Amino acid sequence: MKKARLLALLTALIFAGTTFWAGLQIGQGTWKAPWKKQAASGNLPAQLDYTSVNQVYQSLKENYDGKLDTQALNDGLKHGLATATKDPYTSYFTPEEAKQFQSQLNNSFSGIGAELGKNAAGNIQIISPIGGLPADKAGLKAGDLIASINGKSTADMSVDDAVTNIRGKAGTEVKLLIVRAGAPLDFTITRQNLQVPSVEWKTLDGDLGYIRILTFSNDTPDLIAKAANELKDSKGIILDLRGNPGGLVSSAVAVGSQWLSQGDIIMQEKRGSEVVQTYNATGGNVLKGVPTVVLIDSGSASASEITAGALKDHKAATIIGTKSYGKGVVQQIINFADGSQLKVTVASWYRPGGQSINHKGISPDQEVKVAKGDTAGGADAQLDAAKNFLSK
Repeated sequence: MKKARLLALLTALIFAGTTFWAGLQIGQGTWKAPWKKQAASGNLPAQLDYTSVNQVYQSLKENYDGKLDTQALNDGLKHGLATATKDPYTSYFTPEEAKQFQSQLNNSFSGIGAELGKNAAGNIQIISPIGGLPADKAGLKAGDLIASINGKSTADMSVDDAVTNIRGKAGTEVKLLIVRAGAPLDFTITRQNLQVPSVEWKTLDGDLGYIRILTFSNDTPDLIAKAANELKDSKGIILDLRGNPGGLVSSAVAVGSQWLSQGDIIMQEKRGSEVVQTYNATGGNVLKGVPTVVLIDSGSASASEITAGALKDHKAATIIGTKSYGKGVVQQIINFADGSQLKVTVASWYRPGGQSINHKGISPDQEVKVAKGDTAGGADAQLDAAKNFLSK
């Protein structure tokens, strides 16, 4: 995958290289920042009161009964600035946290294999456990609320804080207090090194192609191209985005481009009412015209919704399943000289038809719910519905 174009953006006091991101997890693309001149001027719309901050620091130095870690205090200030936005997707990362965050790009990290988010009440929740990985094997489910991690309450944690606390060395354990349907459940899960290809594909029932995308990662463009070429003669294609929390915007564009004509709009990014970036199909369109069903559910977020929305609006696919998660905001990553990062929400994205999905999600053309017990014995009502639709 081509690296995103880097820009130089002068923030309050330092220069920082920037890459732009979208998605529940991370999303990447290029950007022409209309506010660049304003940012570069060094003029802040509202000045922070550094005097009062210093007063708190001096009071700590003079009165705290213990040893103060200056680096931890500095990191705490930066974390606090990001947290004060009350945006669950805006976070400050220390250098070590930044390394962990970046490892997600390659689907290579040590953890339990679950994507996290926040619900409307601000609770940390499981968006999707990735099939076959420790979280899934332990029995975690989409929608589970995480009340504590290793005994530490998640009440004041950001999503990224929760991810950092859950991750650790392979072979070590993490203890989670889960709330499911109002009932507390204790889970002890062993972390493992995770290197997961983002795309898997196969032939179903002899003439239907099945493509499942776990996340939109660095390897997705190459893998979706291989899958498309192998399955292009199928009677129909099932694109399974269920439980996919999102990822790189550039990878979502690569996926959508397999079904769309070059130049077709895949999504637009807006800051306020102004369109600041349009993403178009880049060619490939190996699967253009092949009858296609896209499967989505409440765990399908961000880049998954970009893909599903584009194929739906261009009438390239029929959507089956349940309403998607509804994350339609874009994050920018600002890299600082010490290796730390700021991830900040800078824009919203819109479908080709102009609809926002933030907090709304994408509604399926054919709703198929999965009730408790429906998956017993490997049953999959949504997949069966897709097969039946394509077999007509």
